[in-house]
Amino acid sequence: MRLLTEHPKVEIIYLGGDSSAGKKFSQLYPHLSHGVKLTIEAIDLEAITGRCEVVFLALPNGLACKMAPTLVEKGCKVLDLSADYRFQNLNTYTTWYGVERTDSVIASEAVYGLPELYRQQIESASLIGCPGCYPTTSLLALAPLLKQGLIVPETAIIDAKSGTSGGGRQAKTHLLLAEADQSLGAYGVARHRHTPEIEQICSSLMARDVKVQFTPHLVPMVRGILATVYATLRDPGLVREDLLTIYNSFYRAAPFVKILPNGVYPQTKWAMGTNLCYIGVEVDQRTDRVIVMSATDNLLKGQSGQAVQCLNLMMGWSETLGLPQLSFYP
Repeated sequence: MRLLTEHPKVEIIYLGGDSSAGKKFSQLYPHLSHGVKLTIEAIDLEAITGRCEVVFLALPNGLACKMAPTLVEKGCKVLDLSADYRFQNLNTYTTWYGVERTDSVIASEAVYGLPELYRQQIESASLIGCPGCYPTTSLLALAPLLKQGLIVPETAIIDAKSGTSGGGRQAKTHLLLAEADQSLGAYGVARHRHTPEIEQICSSLMARDVKVQFTPHLVPMVRGILATVYATLRDPGLVREDLLTIYNSFYRAAPFVKILPNGVYPQTKWAMGTNLCYIGVEVDQRTDRVIVMSATDNLLKGQSGQAVQCLNLMMGWSETLGLPQLSFYP
């Protein structure tokens, strides 16, 4: 809402949410009361399609797939921020999310909303499955290595750490200040739902089935993700300067990916409040492994900012329109 309110080509005309219907948006988010005067309405697909050209669905998993087919059929462009349209194989989605699907036709038309990899497809799409924050941060680190065949893919390990906002706004015991502060721990080990999402795109880049090891951690900060990726190089003769050249070339047309120079490694605070992804690269010649560090703001490039980036591409606008590129620091 904050991003769209400040976007020069967007007018927000409908807010829908059954559990909050009848409330002023400012009752839920008082800090935006001076910018958003709308009242939340009960979800009504007829009203939405009659008034909106583009629809963002920010719903729990399993709800967007009940609404998107009607919205697309009625001519709306849809950007889904849940997991419902991130998977090409709906059996994979059902296995990991436990929701049976009947919308296979429209799901087959959905485009994975990672602009750095699928810019052209997004430009012509009507339905976008916006990626999760962990996959976005991890895949931007991995993509050049996989696309160029530089690593043994089965050796890829993703060690990722996220702030507590990645767990949502609901009251959850493990996200309480007294629980999360001054503590660091892994969760979802070997079974996190973002694993098949990451593997799907890795497999697409390699044109064969790829499995990766992904372990997320919760760190006591509000926002930000740092993903550190390890993998064995196919050519042990490659050095850091070689990989920096490859990364800079791969992302030469990506305005939100910033490749850091020799010996500089990203920090999450650099990306805070921006739609940027900072990437640092290192080679351990002792072990013949590459180490790639990727940092994003999980709520922006990792979710809503990236959705707006996709909106810009779908509408034929400048990709950077309405998106912040300068962080609040310190």
